[in-house]
Amino acid sequence: MELRRRSLLAAIGAGTAAAALGACGTGTSTSGSADGPAEGEITLLTPIYEGADGKTLLEKEILGGFRKKYPDVKVNVDYTTYAQLNEKITTGLAGGLLPDVLMMGVGWIPPFAAKKAIAELPEKLATAHDYEERVLEPSRYDGKLYALPVVLDTRIVVYRKDHFAEAGIKKTPANWAELRAVAKQLTKNGRIGFDPFSIDLRQCWETFLFANGGQLFSADGKKVLFTDARGVEALQFFKDLIADGSADYARKTDAGAPSNVQTGKASMMMTTSALWKQAEEQTPDLLKDDKLGAFILANRKPAMLQGGTLVTQSASSKHPAAARALVEYLATPESIIGAAEQRGSVPGLKDLSDTSYVKENKFVDLSLRSMGAACSEGGTPAWMEIREKIKPTLEPAIVGNQSAKDAIAELGRLAEAAIGRM
Repeated sequence: MELRRRSLLAAIGAGTAAAALGACGTGTSTSGSADGPAEGEITLLTPIYEGADGKTLLEKEILGGFRKKYPDVKVNVDYTTYAQLNEKITTGLAGGLLPDVLMMGVGWIPPFAAKKAIAELPEKLATAHDYEERVLEPSRYDGKLYALPVVLDTRIVVYRKDHFAEAGIKKTPANWAELRAVAKQLTKNGRIGFDPFSIDLRQCWETFLFANGGQLFSADGKKVLFTDARGVEALQFFKDLIADGSADYARKTDAGAPSNVQTGKASMMMTTSALWKQAEEQTPDLLKDDKLGAFILANRKPAMLQGGTLVTQSASSKHPAAARALVEYLATPESIIGAAEQRGSVPGLKDLSDTSYVKENKFVDLSLRSMGAACSEGGTPAWMEIREKIKPTLEPAIVGNQSAKDAIAELGRLAEAAIGRM
């Protein structure tokens, strides 16, 4: 199937977010609102199921099964991209026309749940399937369940086994000191040892922050925690790699293009679990010859950034029972495995860990086996504003002369101001 890798880039500016979310204080967020028969016409807003294959999967297979189970519900699909998703949701909130069922990214639940734009789900849904324990955390706000996971997209380190063997390197790096040393050793003849920058800088820095034992925010989402030494050291590590010559911000590859490890221009890179599927389509010989391996980034602790797509219900749906039924159906193992295979993503259910798809995709298999190390971005109602400031605020420390300490301090000030406005 067609694979399109994209960064989860979205755009809600501070003013737009405040205005739109401020208009969404109506509607119910109680799980009891979904009592009654599942019937009526509802709309699903989704940034996934891309391309002709994705549309066929959703409309023919997944929704085909849903129609058989709920013949009195008609589902209209509104396709969008992650780059446009925030704008569509914001516009819907402001106009009082929010879709009945919405798919959102990890970190998005607290901002929309805080303003009662999405409905609380019954806690029993958290045990309806055998979820990996860590997977449900981004679906909660203030201890309550607001979403269910559909697919996960993890951030791992992929490396060239043949490059390691040629250099006599027998094990993968266990900490940053080893990672830096190995990257320097592998950098030669125009090849960089490590490419951390071909994923979004926000996601890359967060992964290193978590691996360094750091956190983004306090548990209640009201205090910035990344401004301590752990956050500064994570950004400084990038500067050190560049100073060594073993990483180059200018040599990052575009989403969907053959990556630096595929082309041999880098020996290691931060990437997503979906790279396996991309390699199947673009460079299958690398998999056939067992030249690609993967490991979880670690320093003070192992850390794997867990992104992905969640499904939730509008609090203002006129057909809440139908909307709730669709939320539950999209989160069933049968629906999840189809979406995961189409995107090369990770299914967050233990029920699916023994499927042929998981076992054949080694990056997905590693991700599922490493869920104990998974960490997610977000955690504050102000996240939709803060997330868009991370890359432009940290980038000057990487491409310019700004110190890591100053860049992190500036990001901290911006985050504190955003939280203060909530």
